[in-house]
Amino acid sequence: MAYTVLARRYRSQKFDEVVGQNAISQTLKNAIKTDKVAHAYLFSGTRGVGKTTMARILAKSLNCLSADKPTVEPCLKCDSCTAINSGEDIDVIEIDGASNNSVDDVRELRQNAIYRPARARFKIYIIDEVHMLSINAFNALLKVLEEPPTHVKFIFATTEPNKVLATIQSRCQRFDFANISANDIIGQLKKILAEEKIKFEDDCIIALARLANGSMRDGLSLLDQIISAGVQPLTVKMLEELLGLPNSEKIYQLLEKIGAADAAGTLQCTDELLSSGQNCTGLLDAIIQSLRDMMILKAAQSSLVILTETEKKRLTQIAEDFDIPSLIYNIAIFEKLRWPLKNSDNPRALLEAALLRVALAEHFMSIPDLLGEKKTGNNPAERLKKNYKIEHKDTEHKSQVEHKVENSELEPQIPVFTGGADIEQLKENWSKITGSIANARIAELLKKASPLKFAGNLLTLGFGVSDEFTMKLCQGNGRLETIQQVLSQATGAKLKVSFEIISESSQSRPKAKPRGAKASKKVIDEAANSPVIKTVLSELEANIIDVEEQQ
Repeated sequence: MAYTVLARRYRSQKFDEVVGQNAISQTLKNAIKTDKVAHAYLFSGTRGVGKTTMARILAKSLNCLSADKPTVEPCLKCDSCTAINSGEDIDVIEIDGASNNSVDDVRELRQNAIYRPARARFKIYIIDEVHMLSINAFNALLKVLEEPPTHVKFIFATTEPNKVLATIQSRCQRFDFANISANDIIGQLKKILAEEKIKFEDDCIIALARLANGSMRDGLSLLDQIISAGVQPLTVKMLEELLGLPNSEKIYQLLEKIGAADAAGTLQCTDELLSSGQNCTGLLDAIIQSLRDMMILKAAQSSLVILTETEKKRLTQIAEDFDIPSLIYNIAIFEKLRWPLKNSDNPRALLEAALLRVALAEHFMSIPDLLGEKKTGNNPAERLKKNYKIEHKDTEHKSQVEHKVENSELEPQIPVFTGGADIEQLKENWSKITGSIANARIAELLKKASPLKFAGNLLTLGFGVSDEFTMKLCQGNGRLETIQQVLSQATGAKLKVSFEIISESSQSRPKAKPRGAKASKKVIDEAANSPVIKTVLSELEANIIDVEEQQ
């Protein structure tokens, strides 16, 4: 005997069995009970959410031969019910709108509609994908749809209701079928597996529900595919191997490398994923999905993600290396890459470049930011005439490109103060405080700041105009929490930290070089070889005339 797929074998037979469409089921049941069944219905919704199933249940309820009138509980045993289930009933005509979309097809329907049903109460036309009908076919259907014979009912199903003419929709009762929730899909899959006596892991069912994307039929089709492997229990590893999905743990490792600004590690993880047979588009989709899950978890809405508890903990840990704005930015970057990736002759290069782009995001700045100016003129030459400072010390360069520090790097500090301190004490001992911080990268950032105000537990640090980018490094990518932690440890008090830009006039300025003196060729060459300055020079088609070094 031929095998029947799960989607057909476990198709809902009654209103109460339809998963995830309780409101529609109840409305149709009430219409039948009160004898207020409309002559035409339009069922709209994405694939696999129960449109055709609901149409067949409604047809069985109207035509069940074991009842004296339409019933909400069809017997499922009479000739009419069994024929409708198999799609062979002579009084319930199922039509594919995609292949029967001409005016002649609709004219034939109109001619046959005038004849009474052979044995049932109603002649019911179920037209699937009705939006595929031509404009002329729709117009030919209008009259019979508006005033059909009393024995005729129409049920239309479509995935694109926007393509159905307004004149058609106005003659129907429209029901919009919602995507089925992940919990409903999980419950149905577990119920089916229990009836089939197949062992499974919960993580596998959760992964299936995520891949189903709101479609019960898609979920059942995927379940059929993994069952056909003939191995029990069903596992996530089996699912990934059979469907060619990227390994979730390797995706998490890739995200960890991105969060740590590890360029070599990012490329290595990417190579491992692509070498395993994963294509660039599939890998991109997996990365976007994981970034979305991290964004939701970061916003403390864990109920909105379809993940196992282990996956939630893993992604929550990885998300500590990101803040919400950076996750939003990364998702936008990868989403924009989707179309170029599909049409590129070298998609791997594009994907690797985008991954390095987000991993080393702090290397990339706009030209106004690099020049340290909020507002600049339209003339690039005028902007070049302005003096700007170039940080060329090795330790300072490292401080500009570092990423958020892992909690494991935050070694306990010996407090500088044990009984608290005021702003004057903080100013006097600031070099001692920053020198006591074990993390050299954080210490280098804070050395460019100076305490301004200390009220309650809020410490305000000031940065010069030329150090605005350093201040942004302190604020971005979740680094503020790290700074608050190390300063709290160093001062022996629980601190909150804020930042301000202070004018150059309020800072102690280093002694200026003599008028007319220019920087040495060595200093200019070092500045010209800096990656960020190369970007500026390339964009402005300019050369460096002079460099003012910051002491």
